Amino acid sequence: QLQASGGGLVQAGGSLRLSCAASGRTFSTYIMGWFRQAPGKEREFVAGISRSGASTDYADSVKGRFTVSRDNAKNTVYLQMNSLKPEDTAVYYCAAKPGYSYTSRSQFDYWGQGTLVTVSS
Repeated sequence: QLQASGGGLVQAGGSLRLSCAASGRTFSTYIMGWFRQAPGKEREFVAGISRSGASTDYADSVKGRFTVSRDNAKNTVYLQMNSLKPEDTAVYYCAAKPGYSYTSRSQFDYWGQGTLVTVSS
């Protein structure tokens, strides 16, 4: 089970940190990802991180502004979002998939409930 939190209302240029807590004792065996869905749009990939955290991947739209990290001891993955823009407004979801190495942005099996991020101009 994945539980995302940390969303809220922020002004453009501000920052937020999202957290996603996972239950279970095998968190470190899962590749984690963050996705978002804006109103009227399809869900899109935001960031991904390998099991150890050594490898990360970002959508071009967030590269240089967002940072994904994880703490396997706390069963938690984070998304630090800086320099937020109104177009970052969306429901953000964390997702997980089993795997040995990070190879793709798709085929995530488990999803959290989402947390809303609203960026005002």
